[in-house]
Amino acid sequence: MNIAVIGVGNTYRRDDGIGPAAADAIGQLGRPGVTVTVTDGEPTQLLDAWTGAALAIVIDAVLCDPAAPGRVHRTGLSDLPPGAGTASSHSLGIPEAVELADVLGLLPARLVVFAVEVADVHFGTGMSAEVAAALPDIVDAVTQELNRIDAPVVDR
Repeated sequence: MNIAVIGVGNTYRRDDGIGPAAADAIGQLGRPGVTVTVTDGEPTQLLDAWTGAALAIVIDAVLCDPAAPGRVHRTGLSDLPPGAGTASSHSLGIPEAVELADVLGLLPARLVVFAVEVADVHFGTGMSAEVAAALPDIVDAVTQELNRIDAPVVDR
């Protein structure tokens, strides 16, 4: 089974680096059949990463108001937490990539999004303590998702 794990973010924008950090940690697990990609979230990069996948798992930072940095949501795209918005430095995000993929017939068979609430996406390296502390939980959640391949579809 072809599985794509995609970490979205920018390691030079503090907490926005959680997606790449999680993807790197999952890649180190060396799971067979799992392709790990890091992207800045540009829609065509997401399409390239998940096209043909039976399961795509996306990990991305989100800004919420009010924020609880480090809180992780397993979600479908229509279920992002209230006030959520992409934390990335680009204006388009995962919902736009899904719309484009749907029109082009390039959606993965299943899509799961892990949205991590963040607070600091200013220029700089290193994540806030709250977001960095969530990394093991994110890796565990993605690992559980990989172990539960027959889980119901989250959203399309």
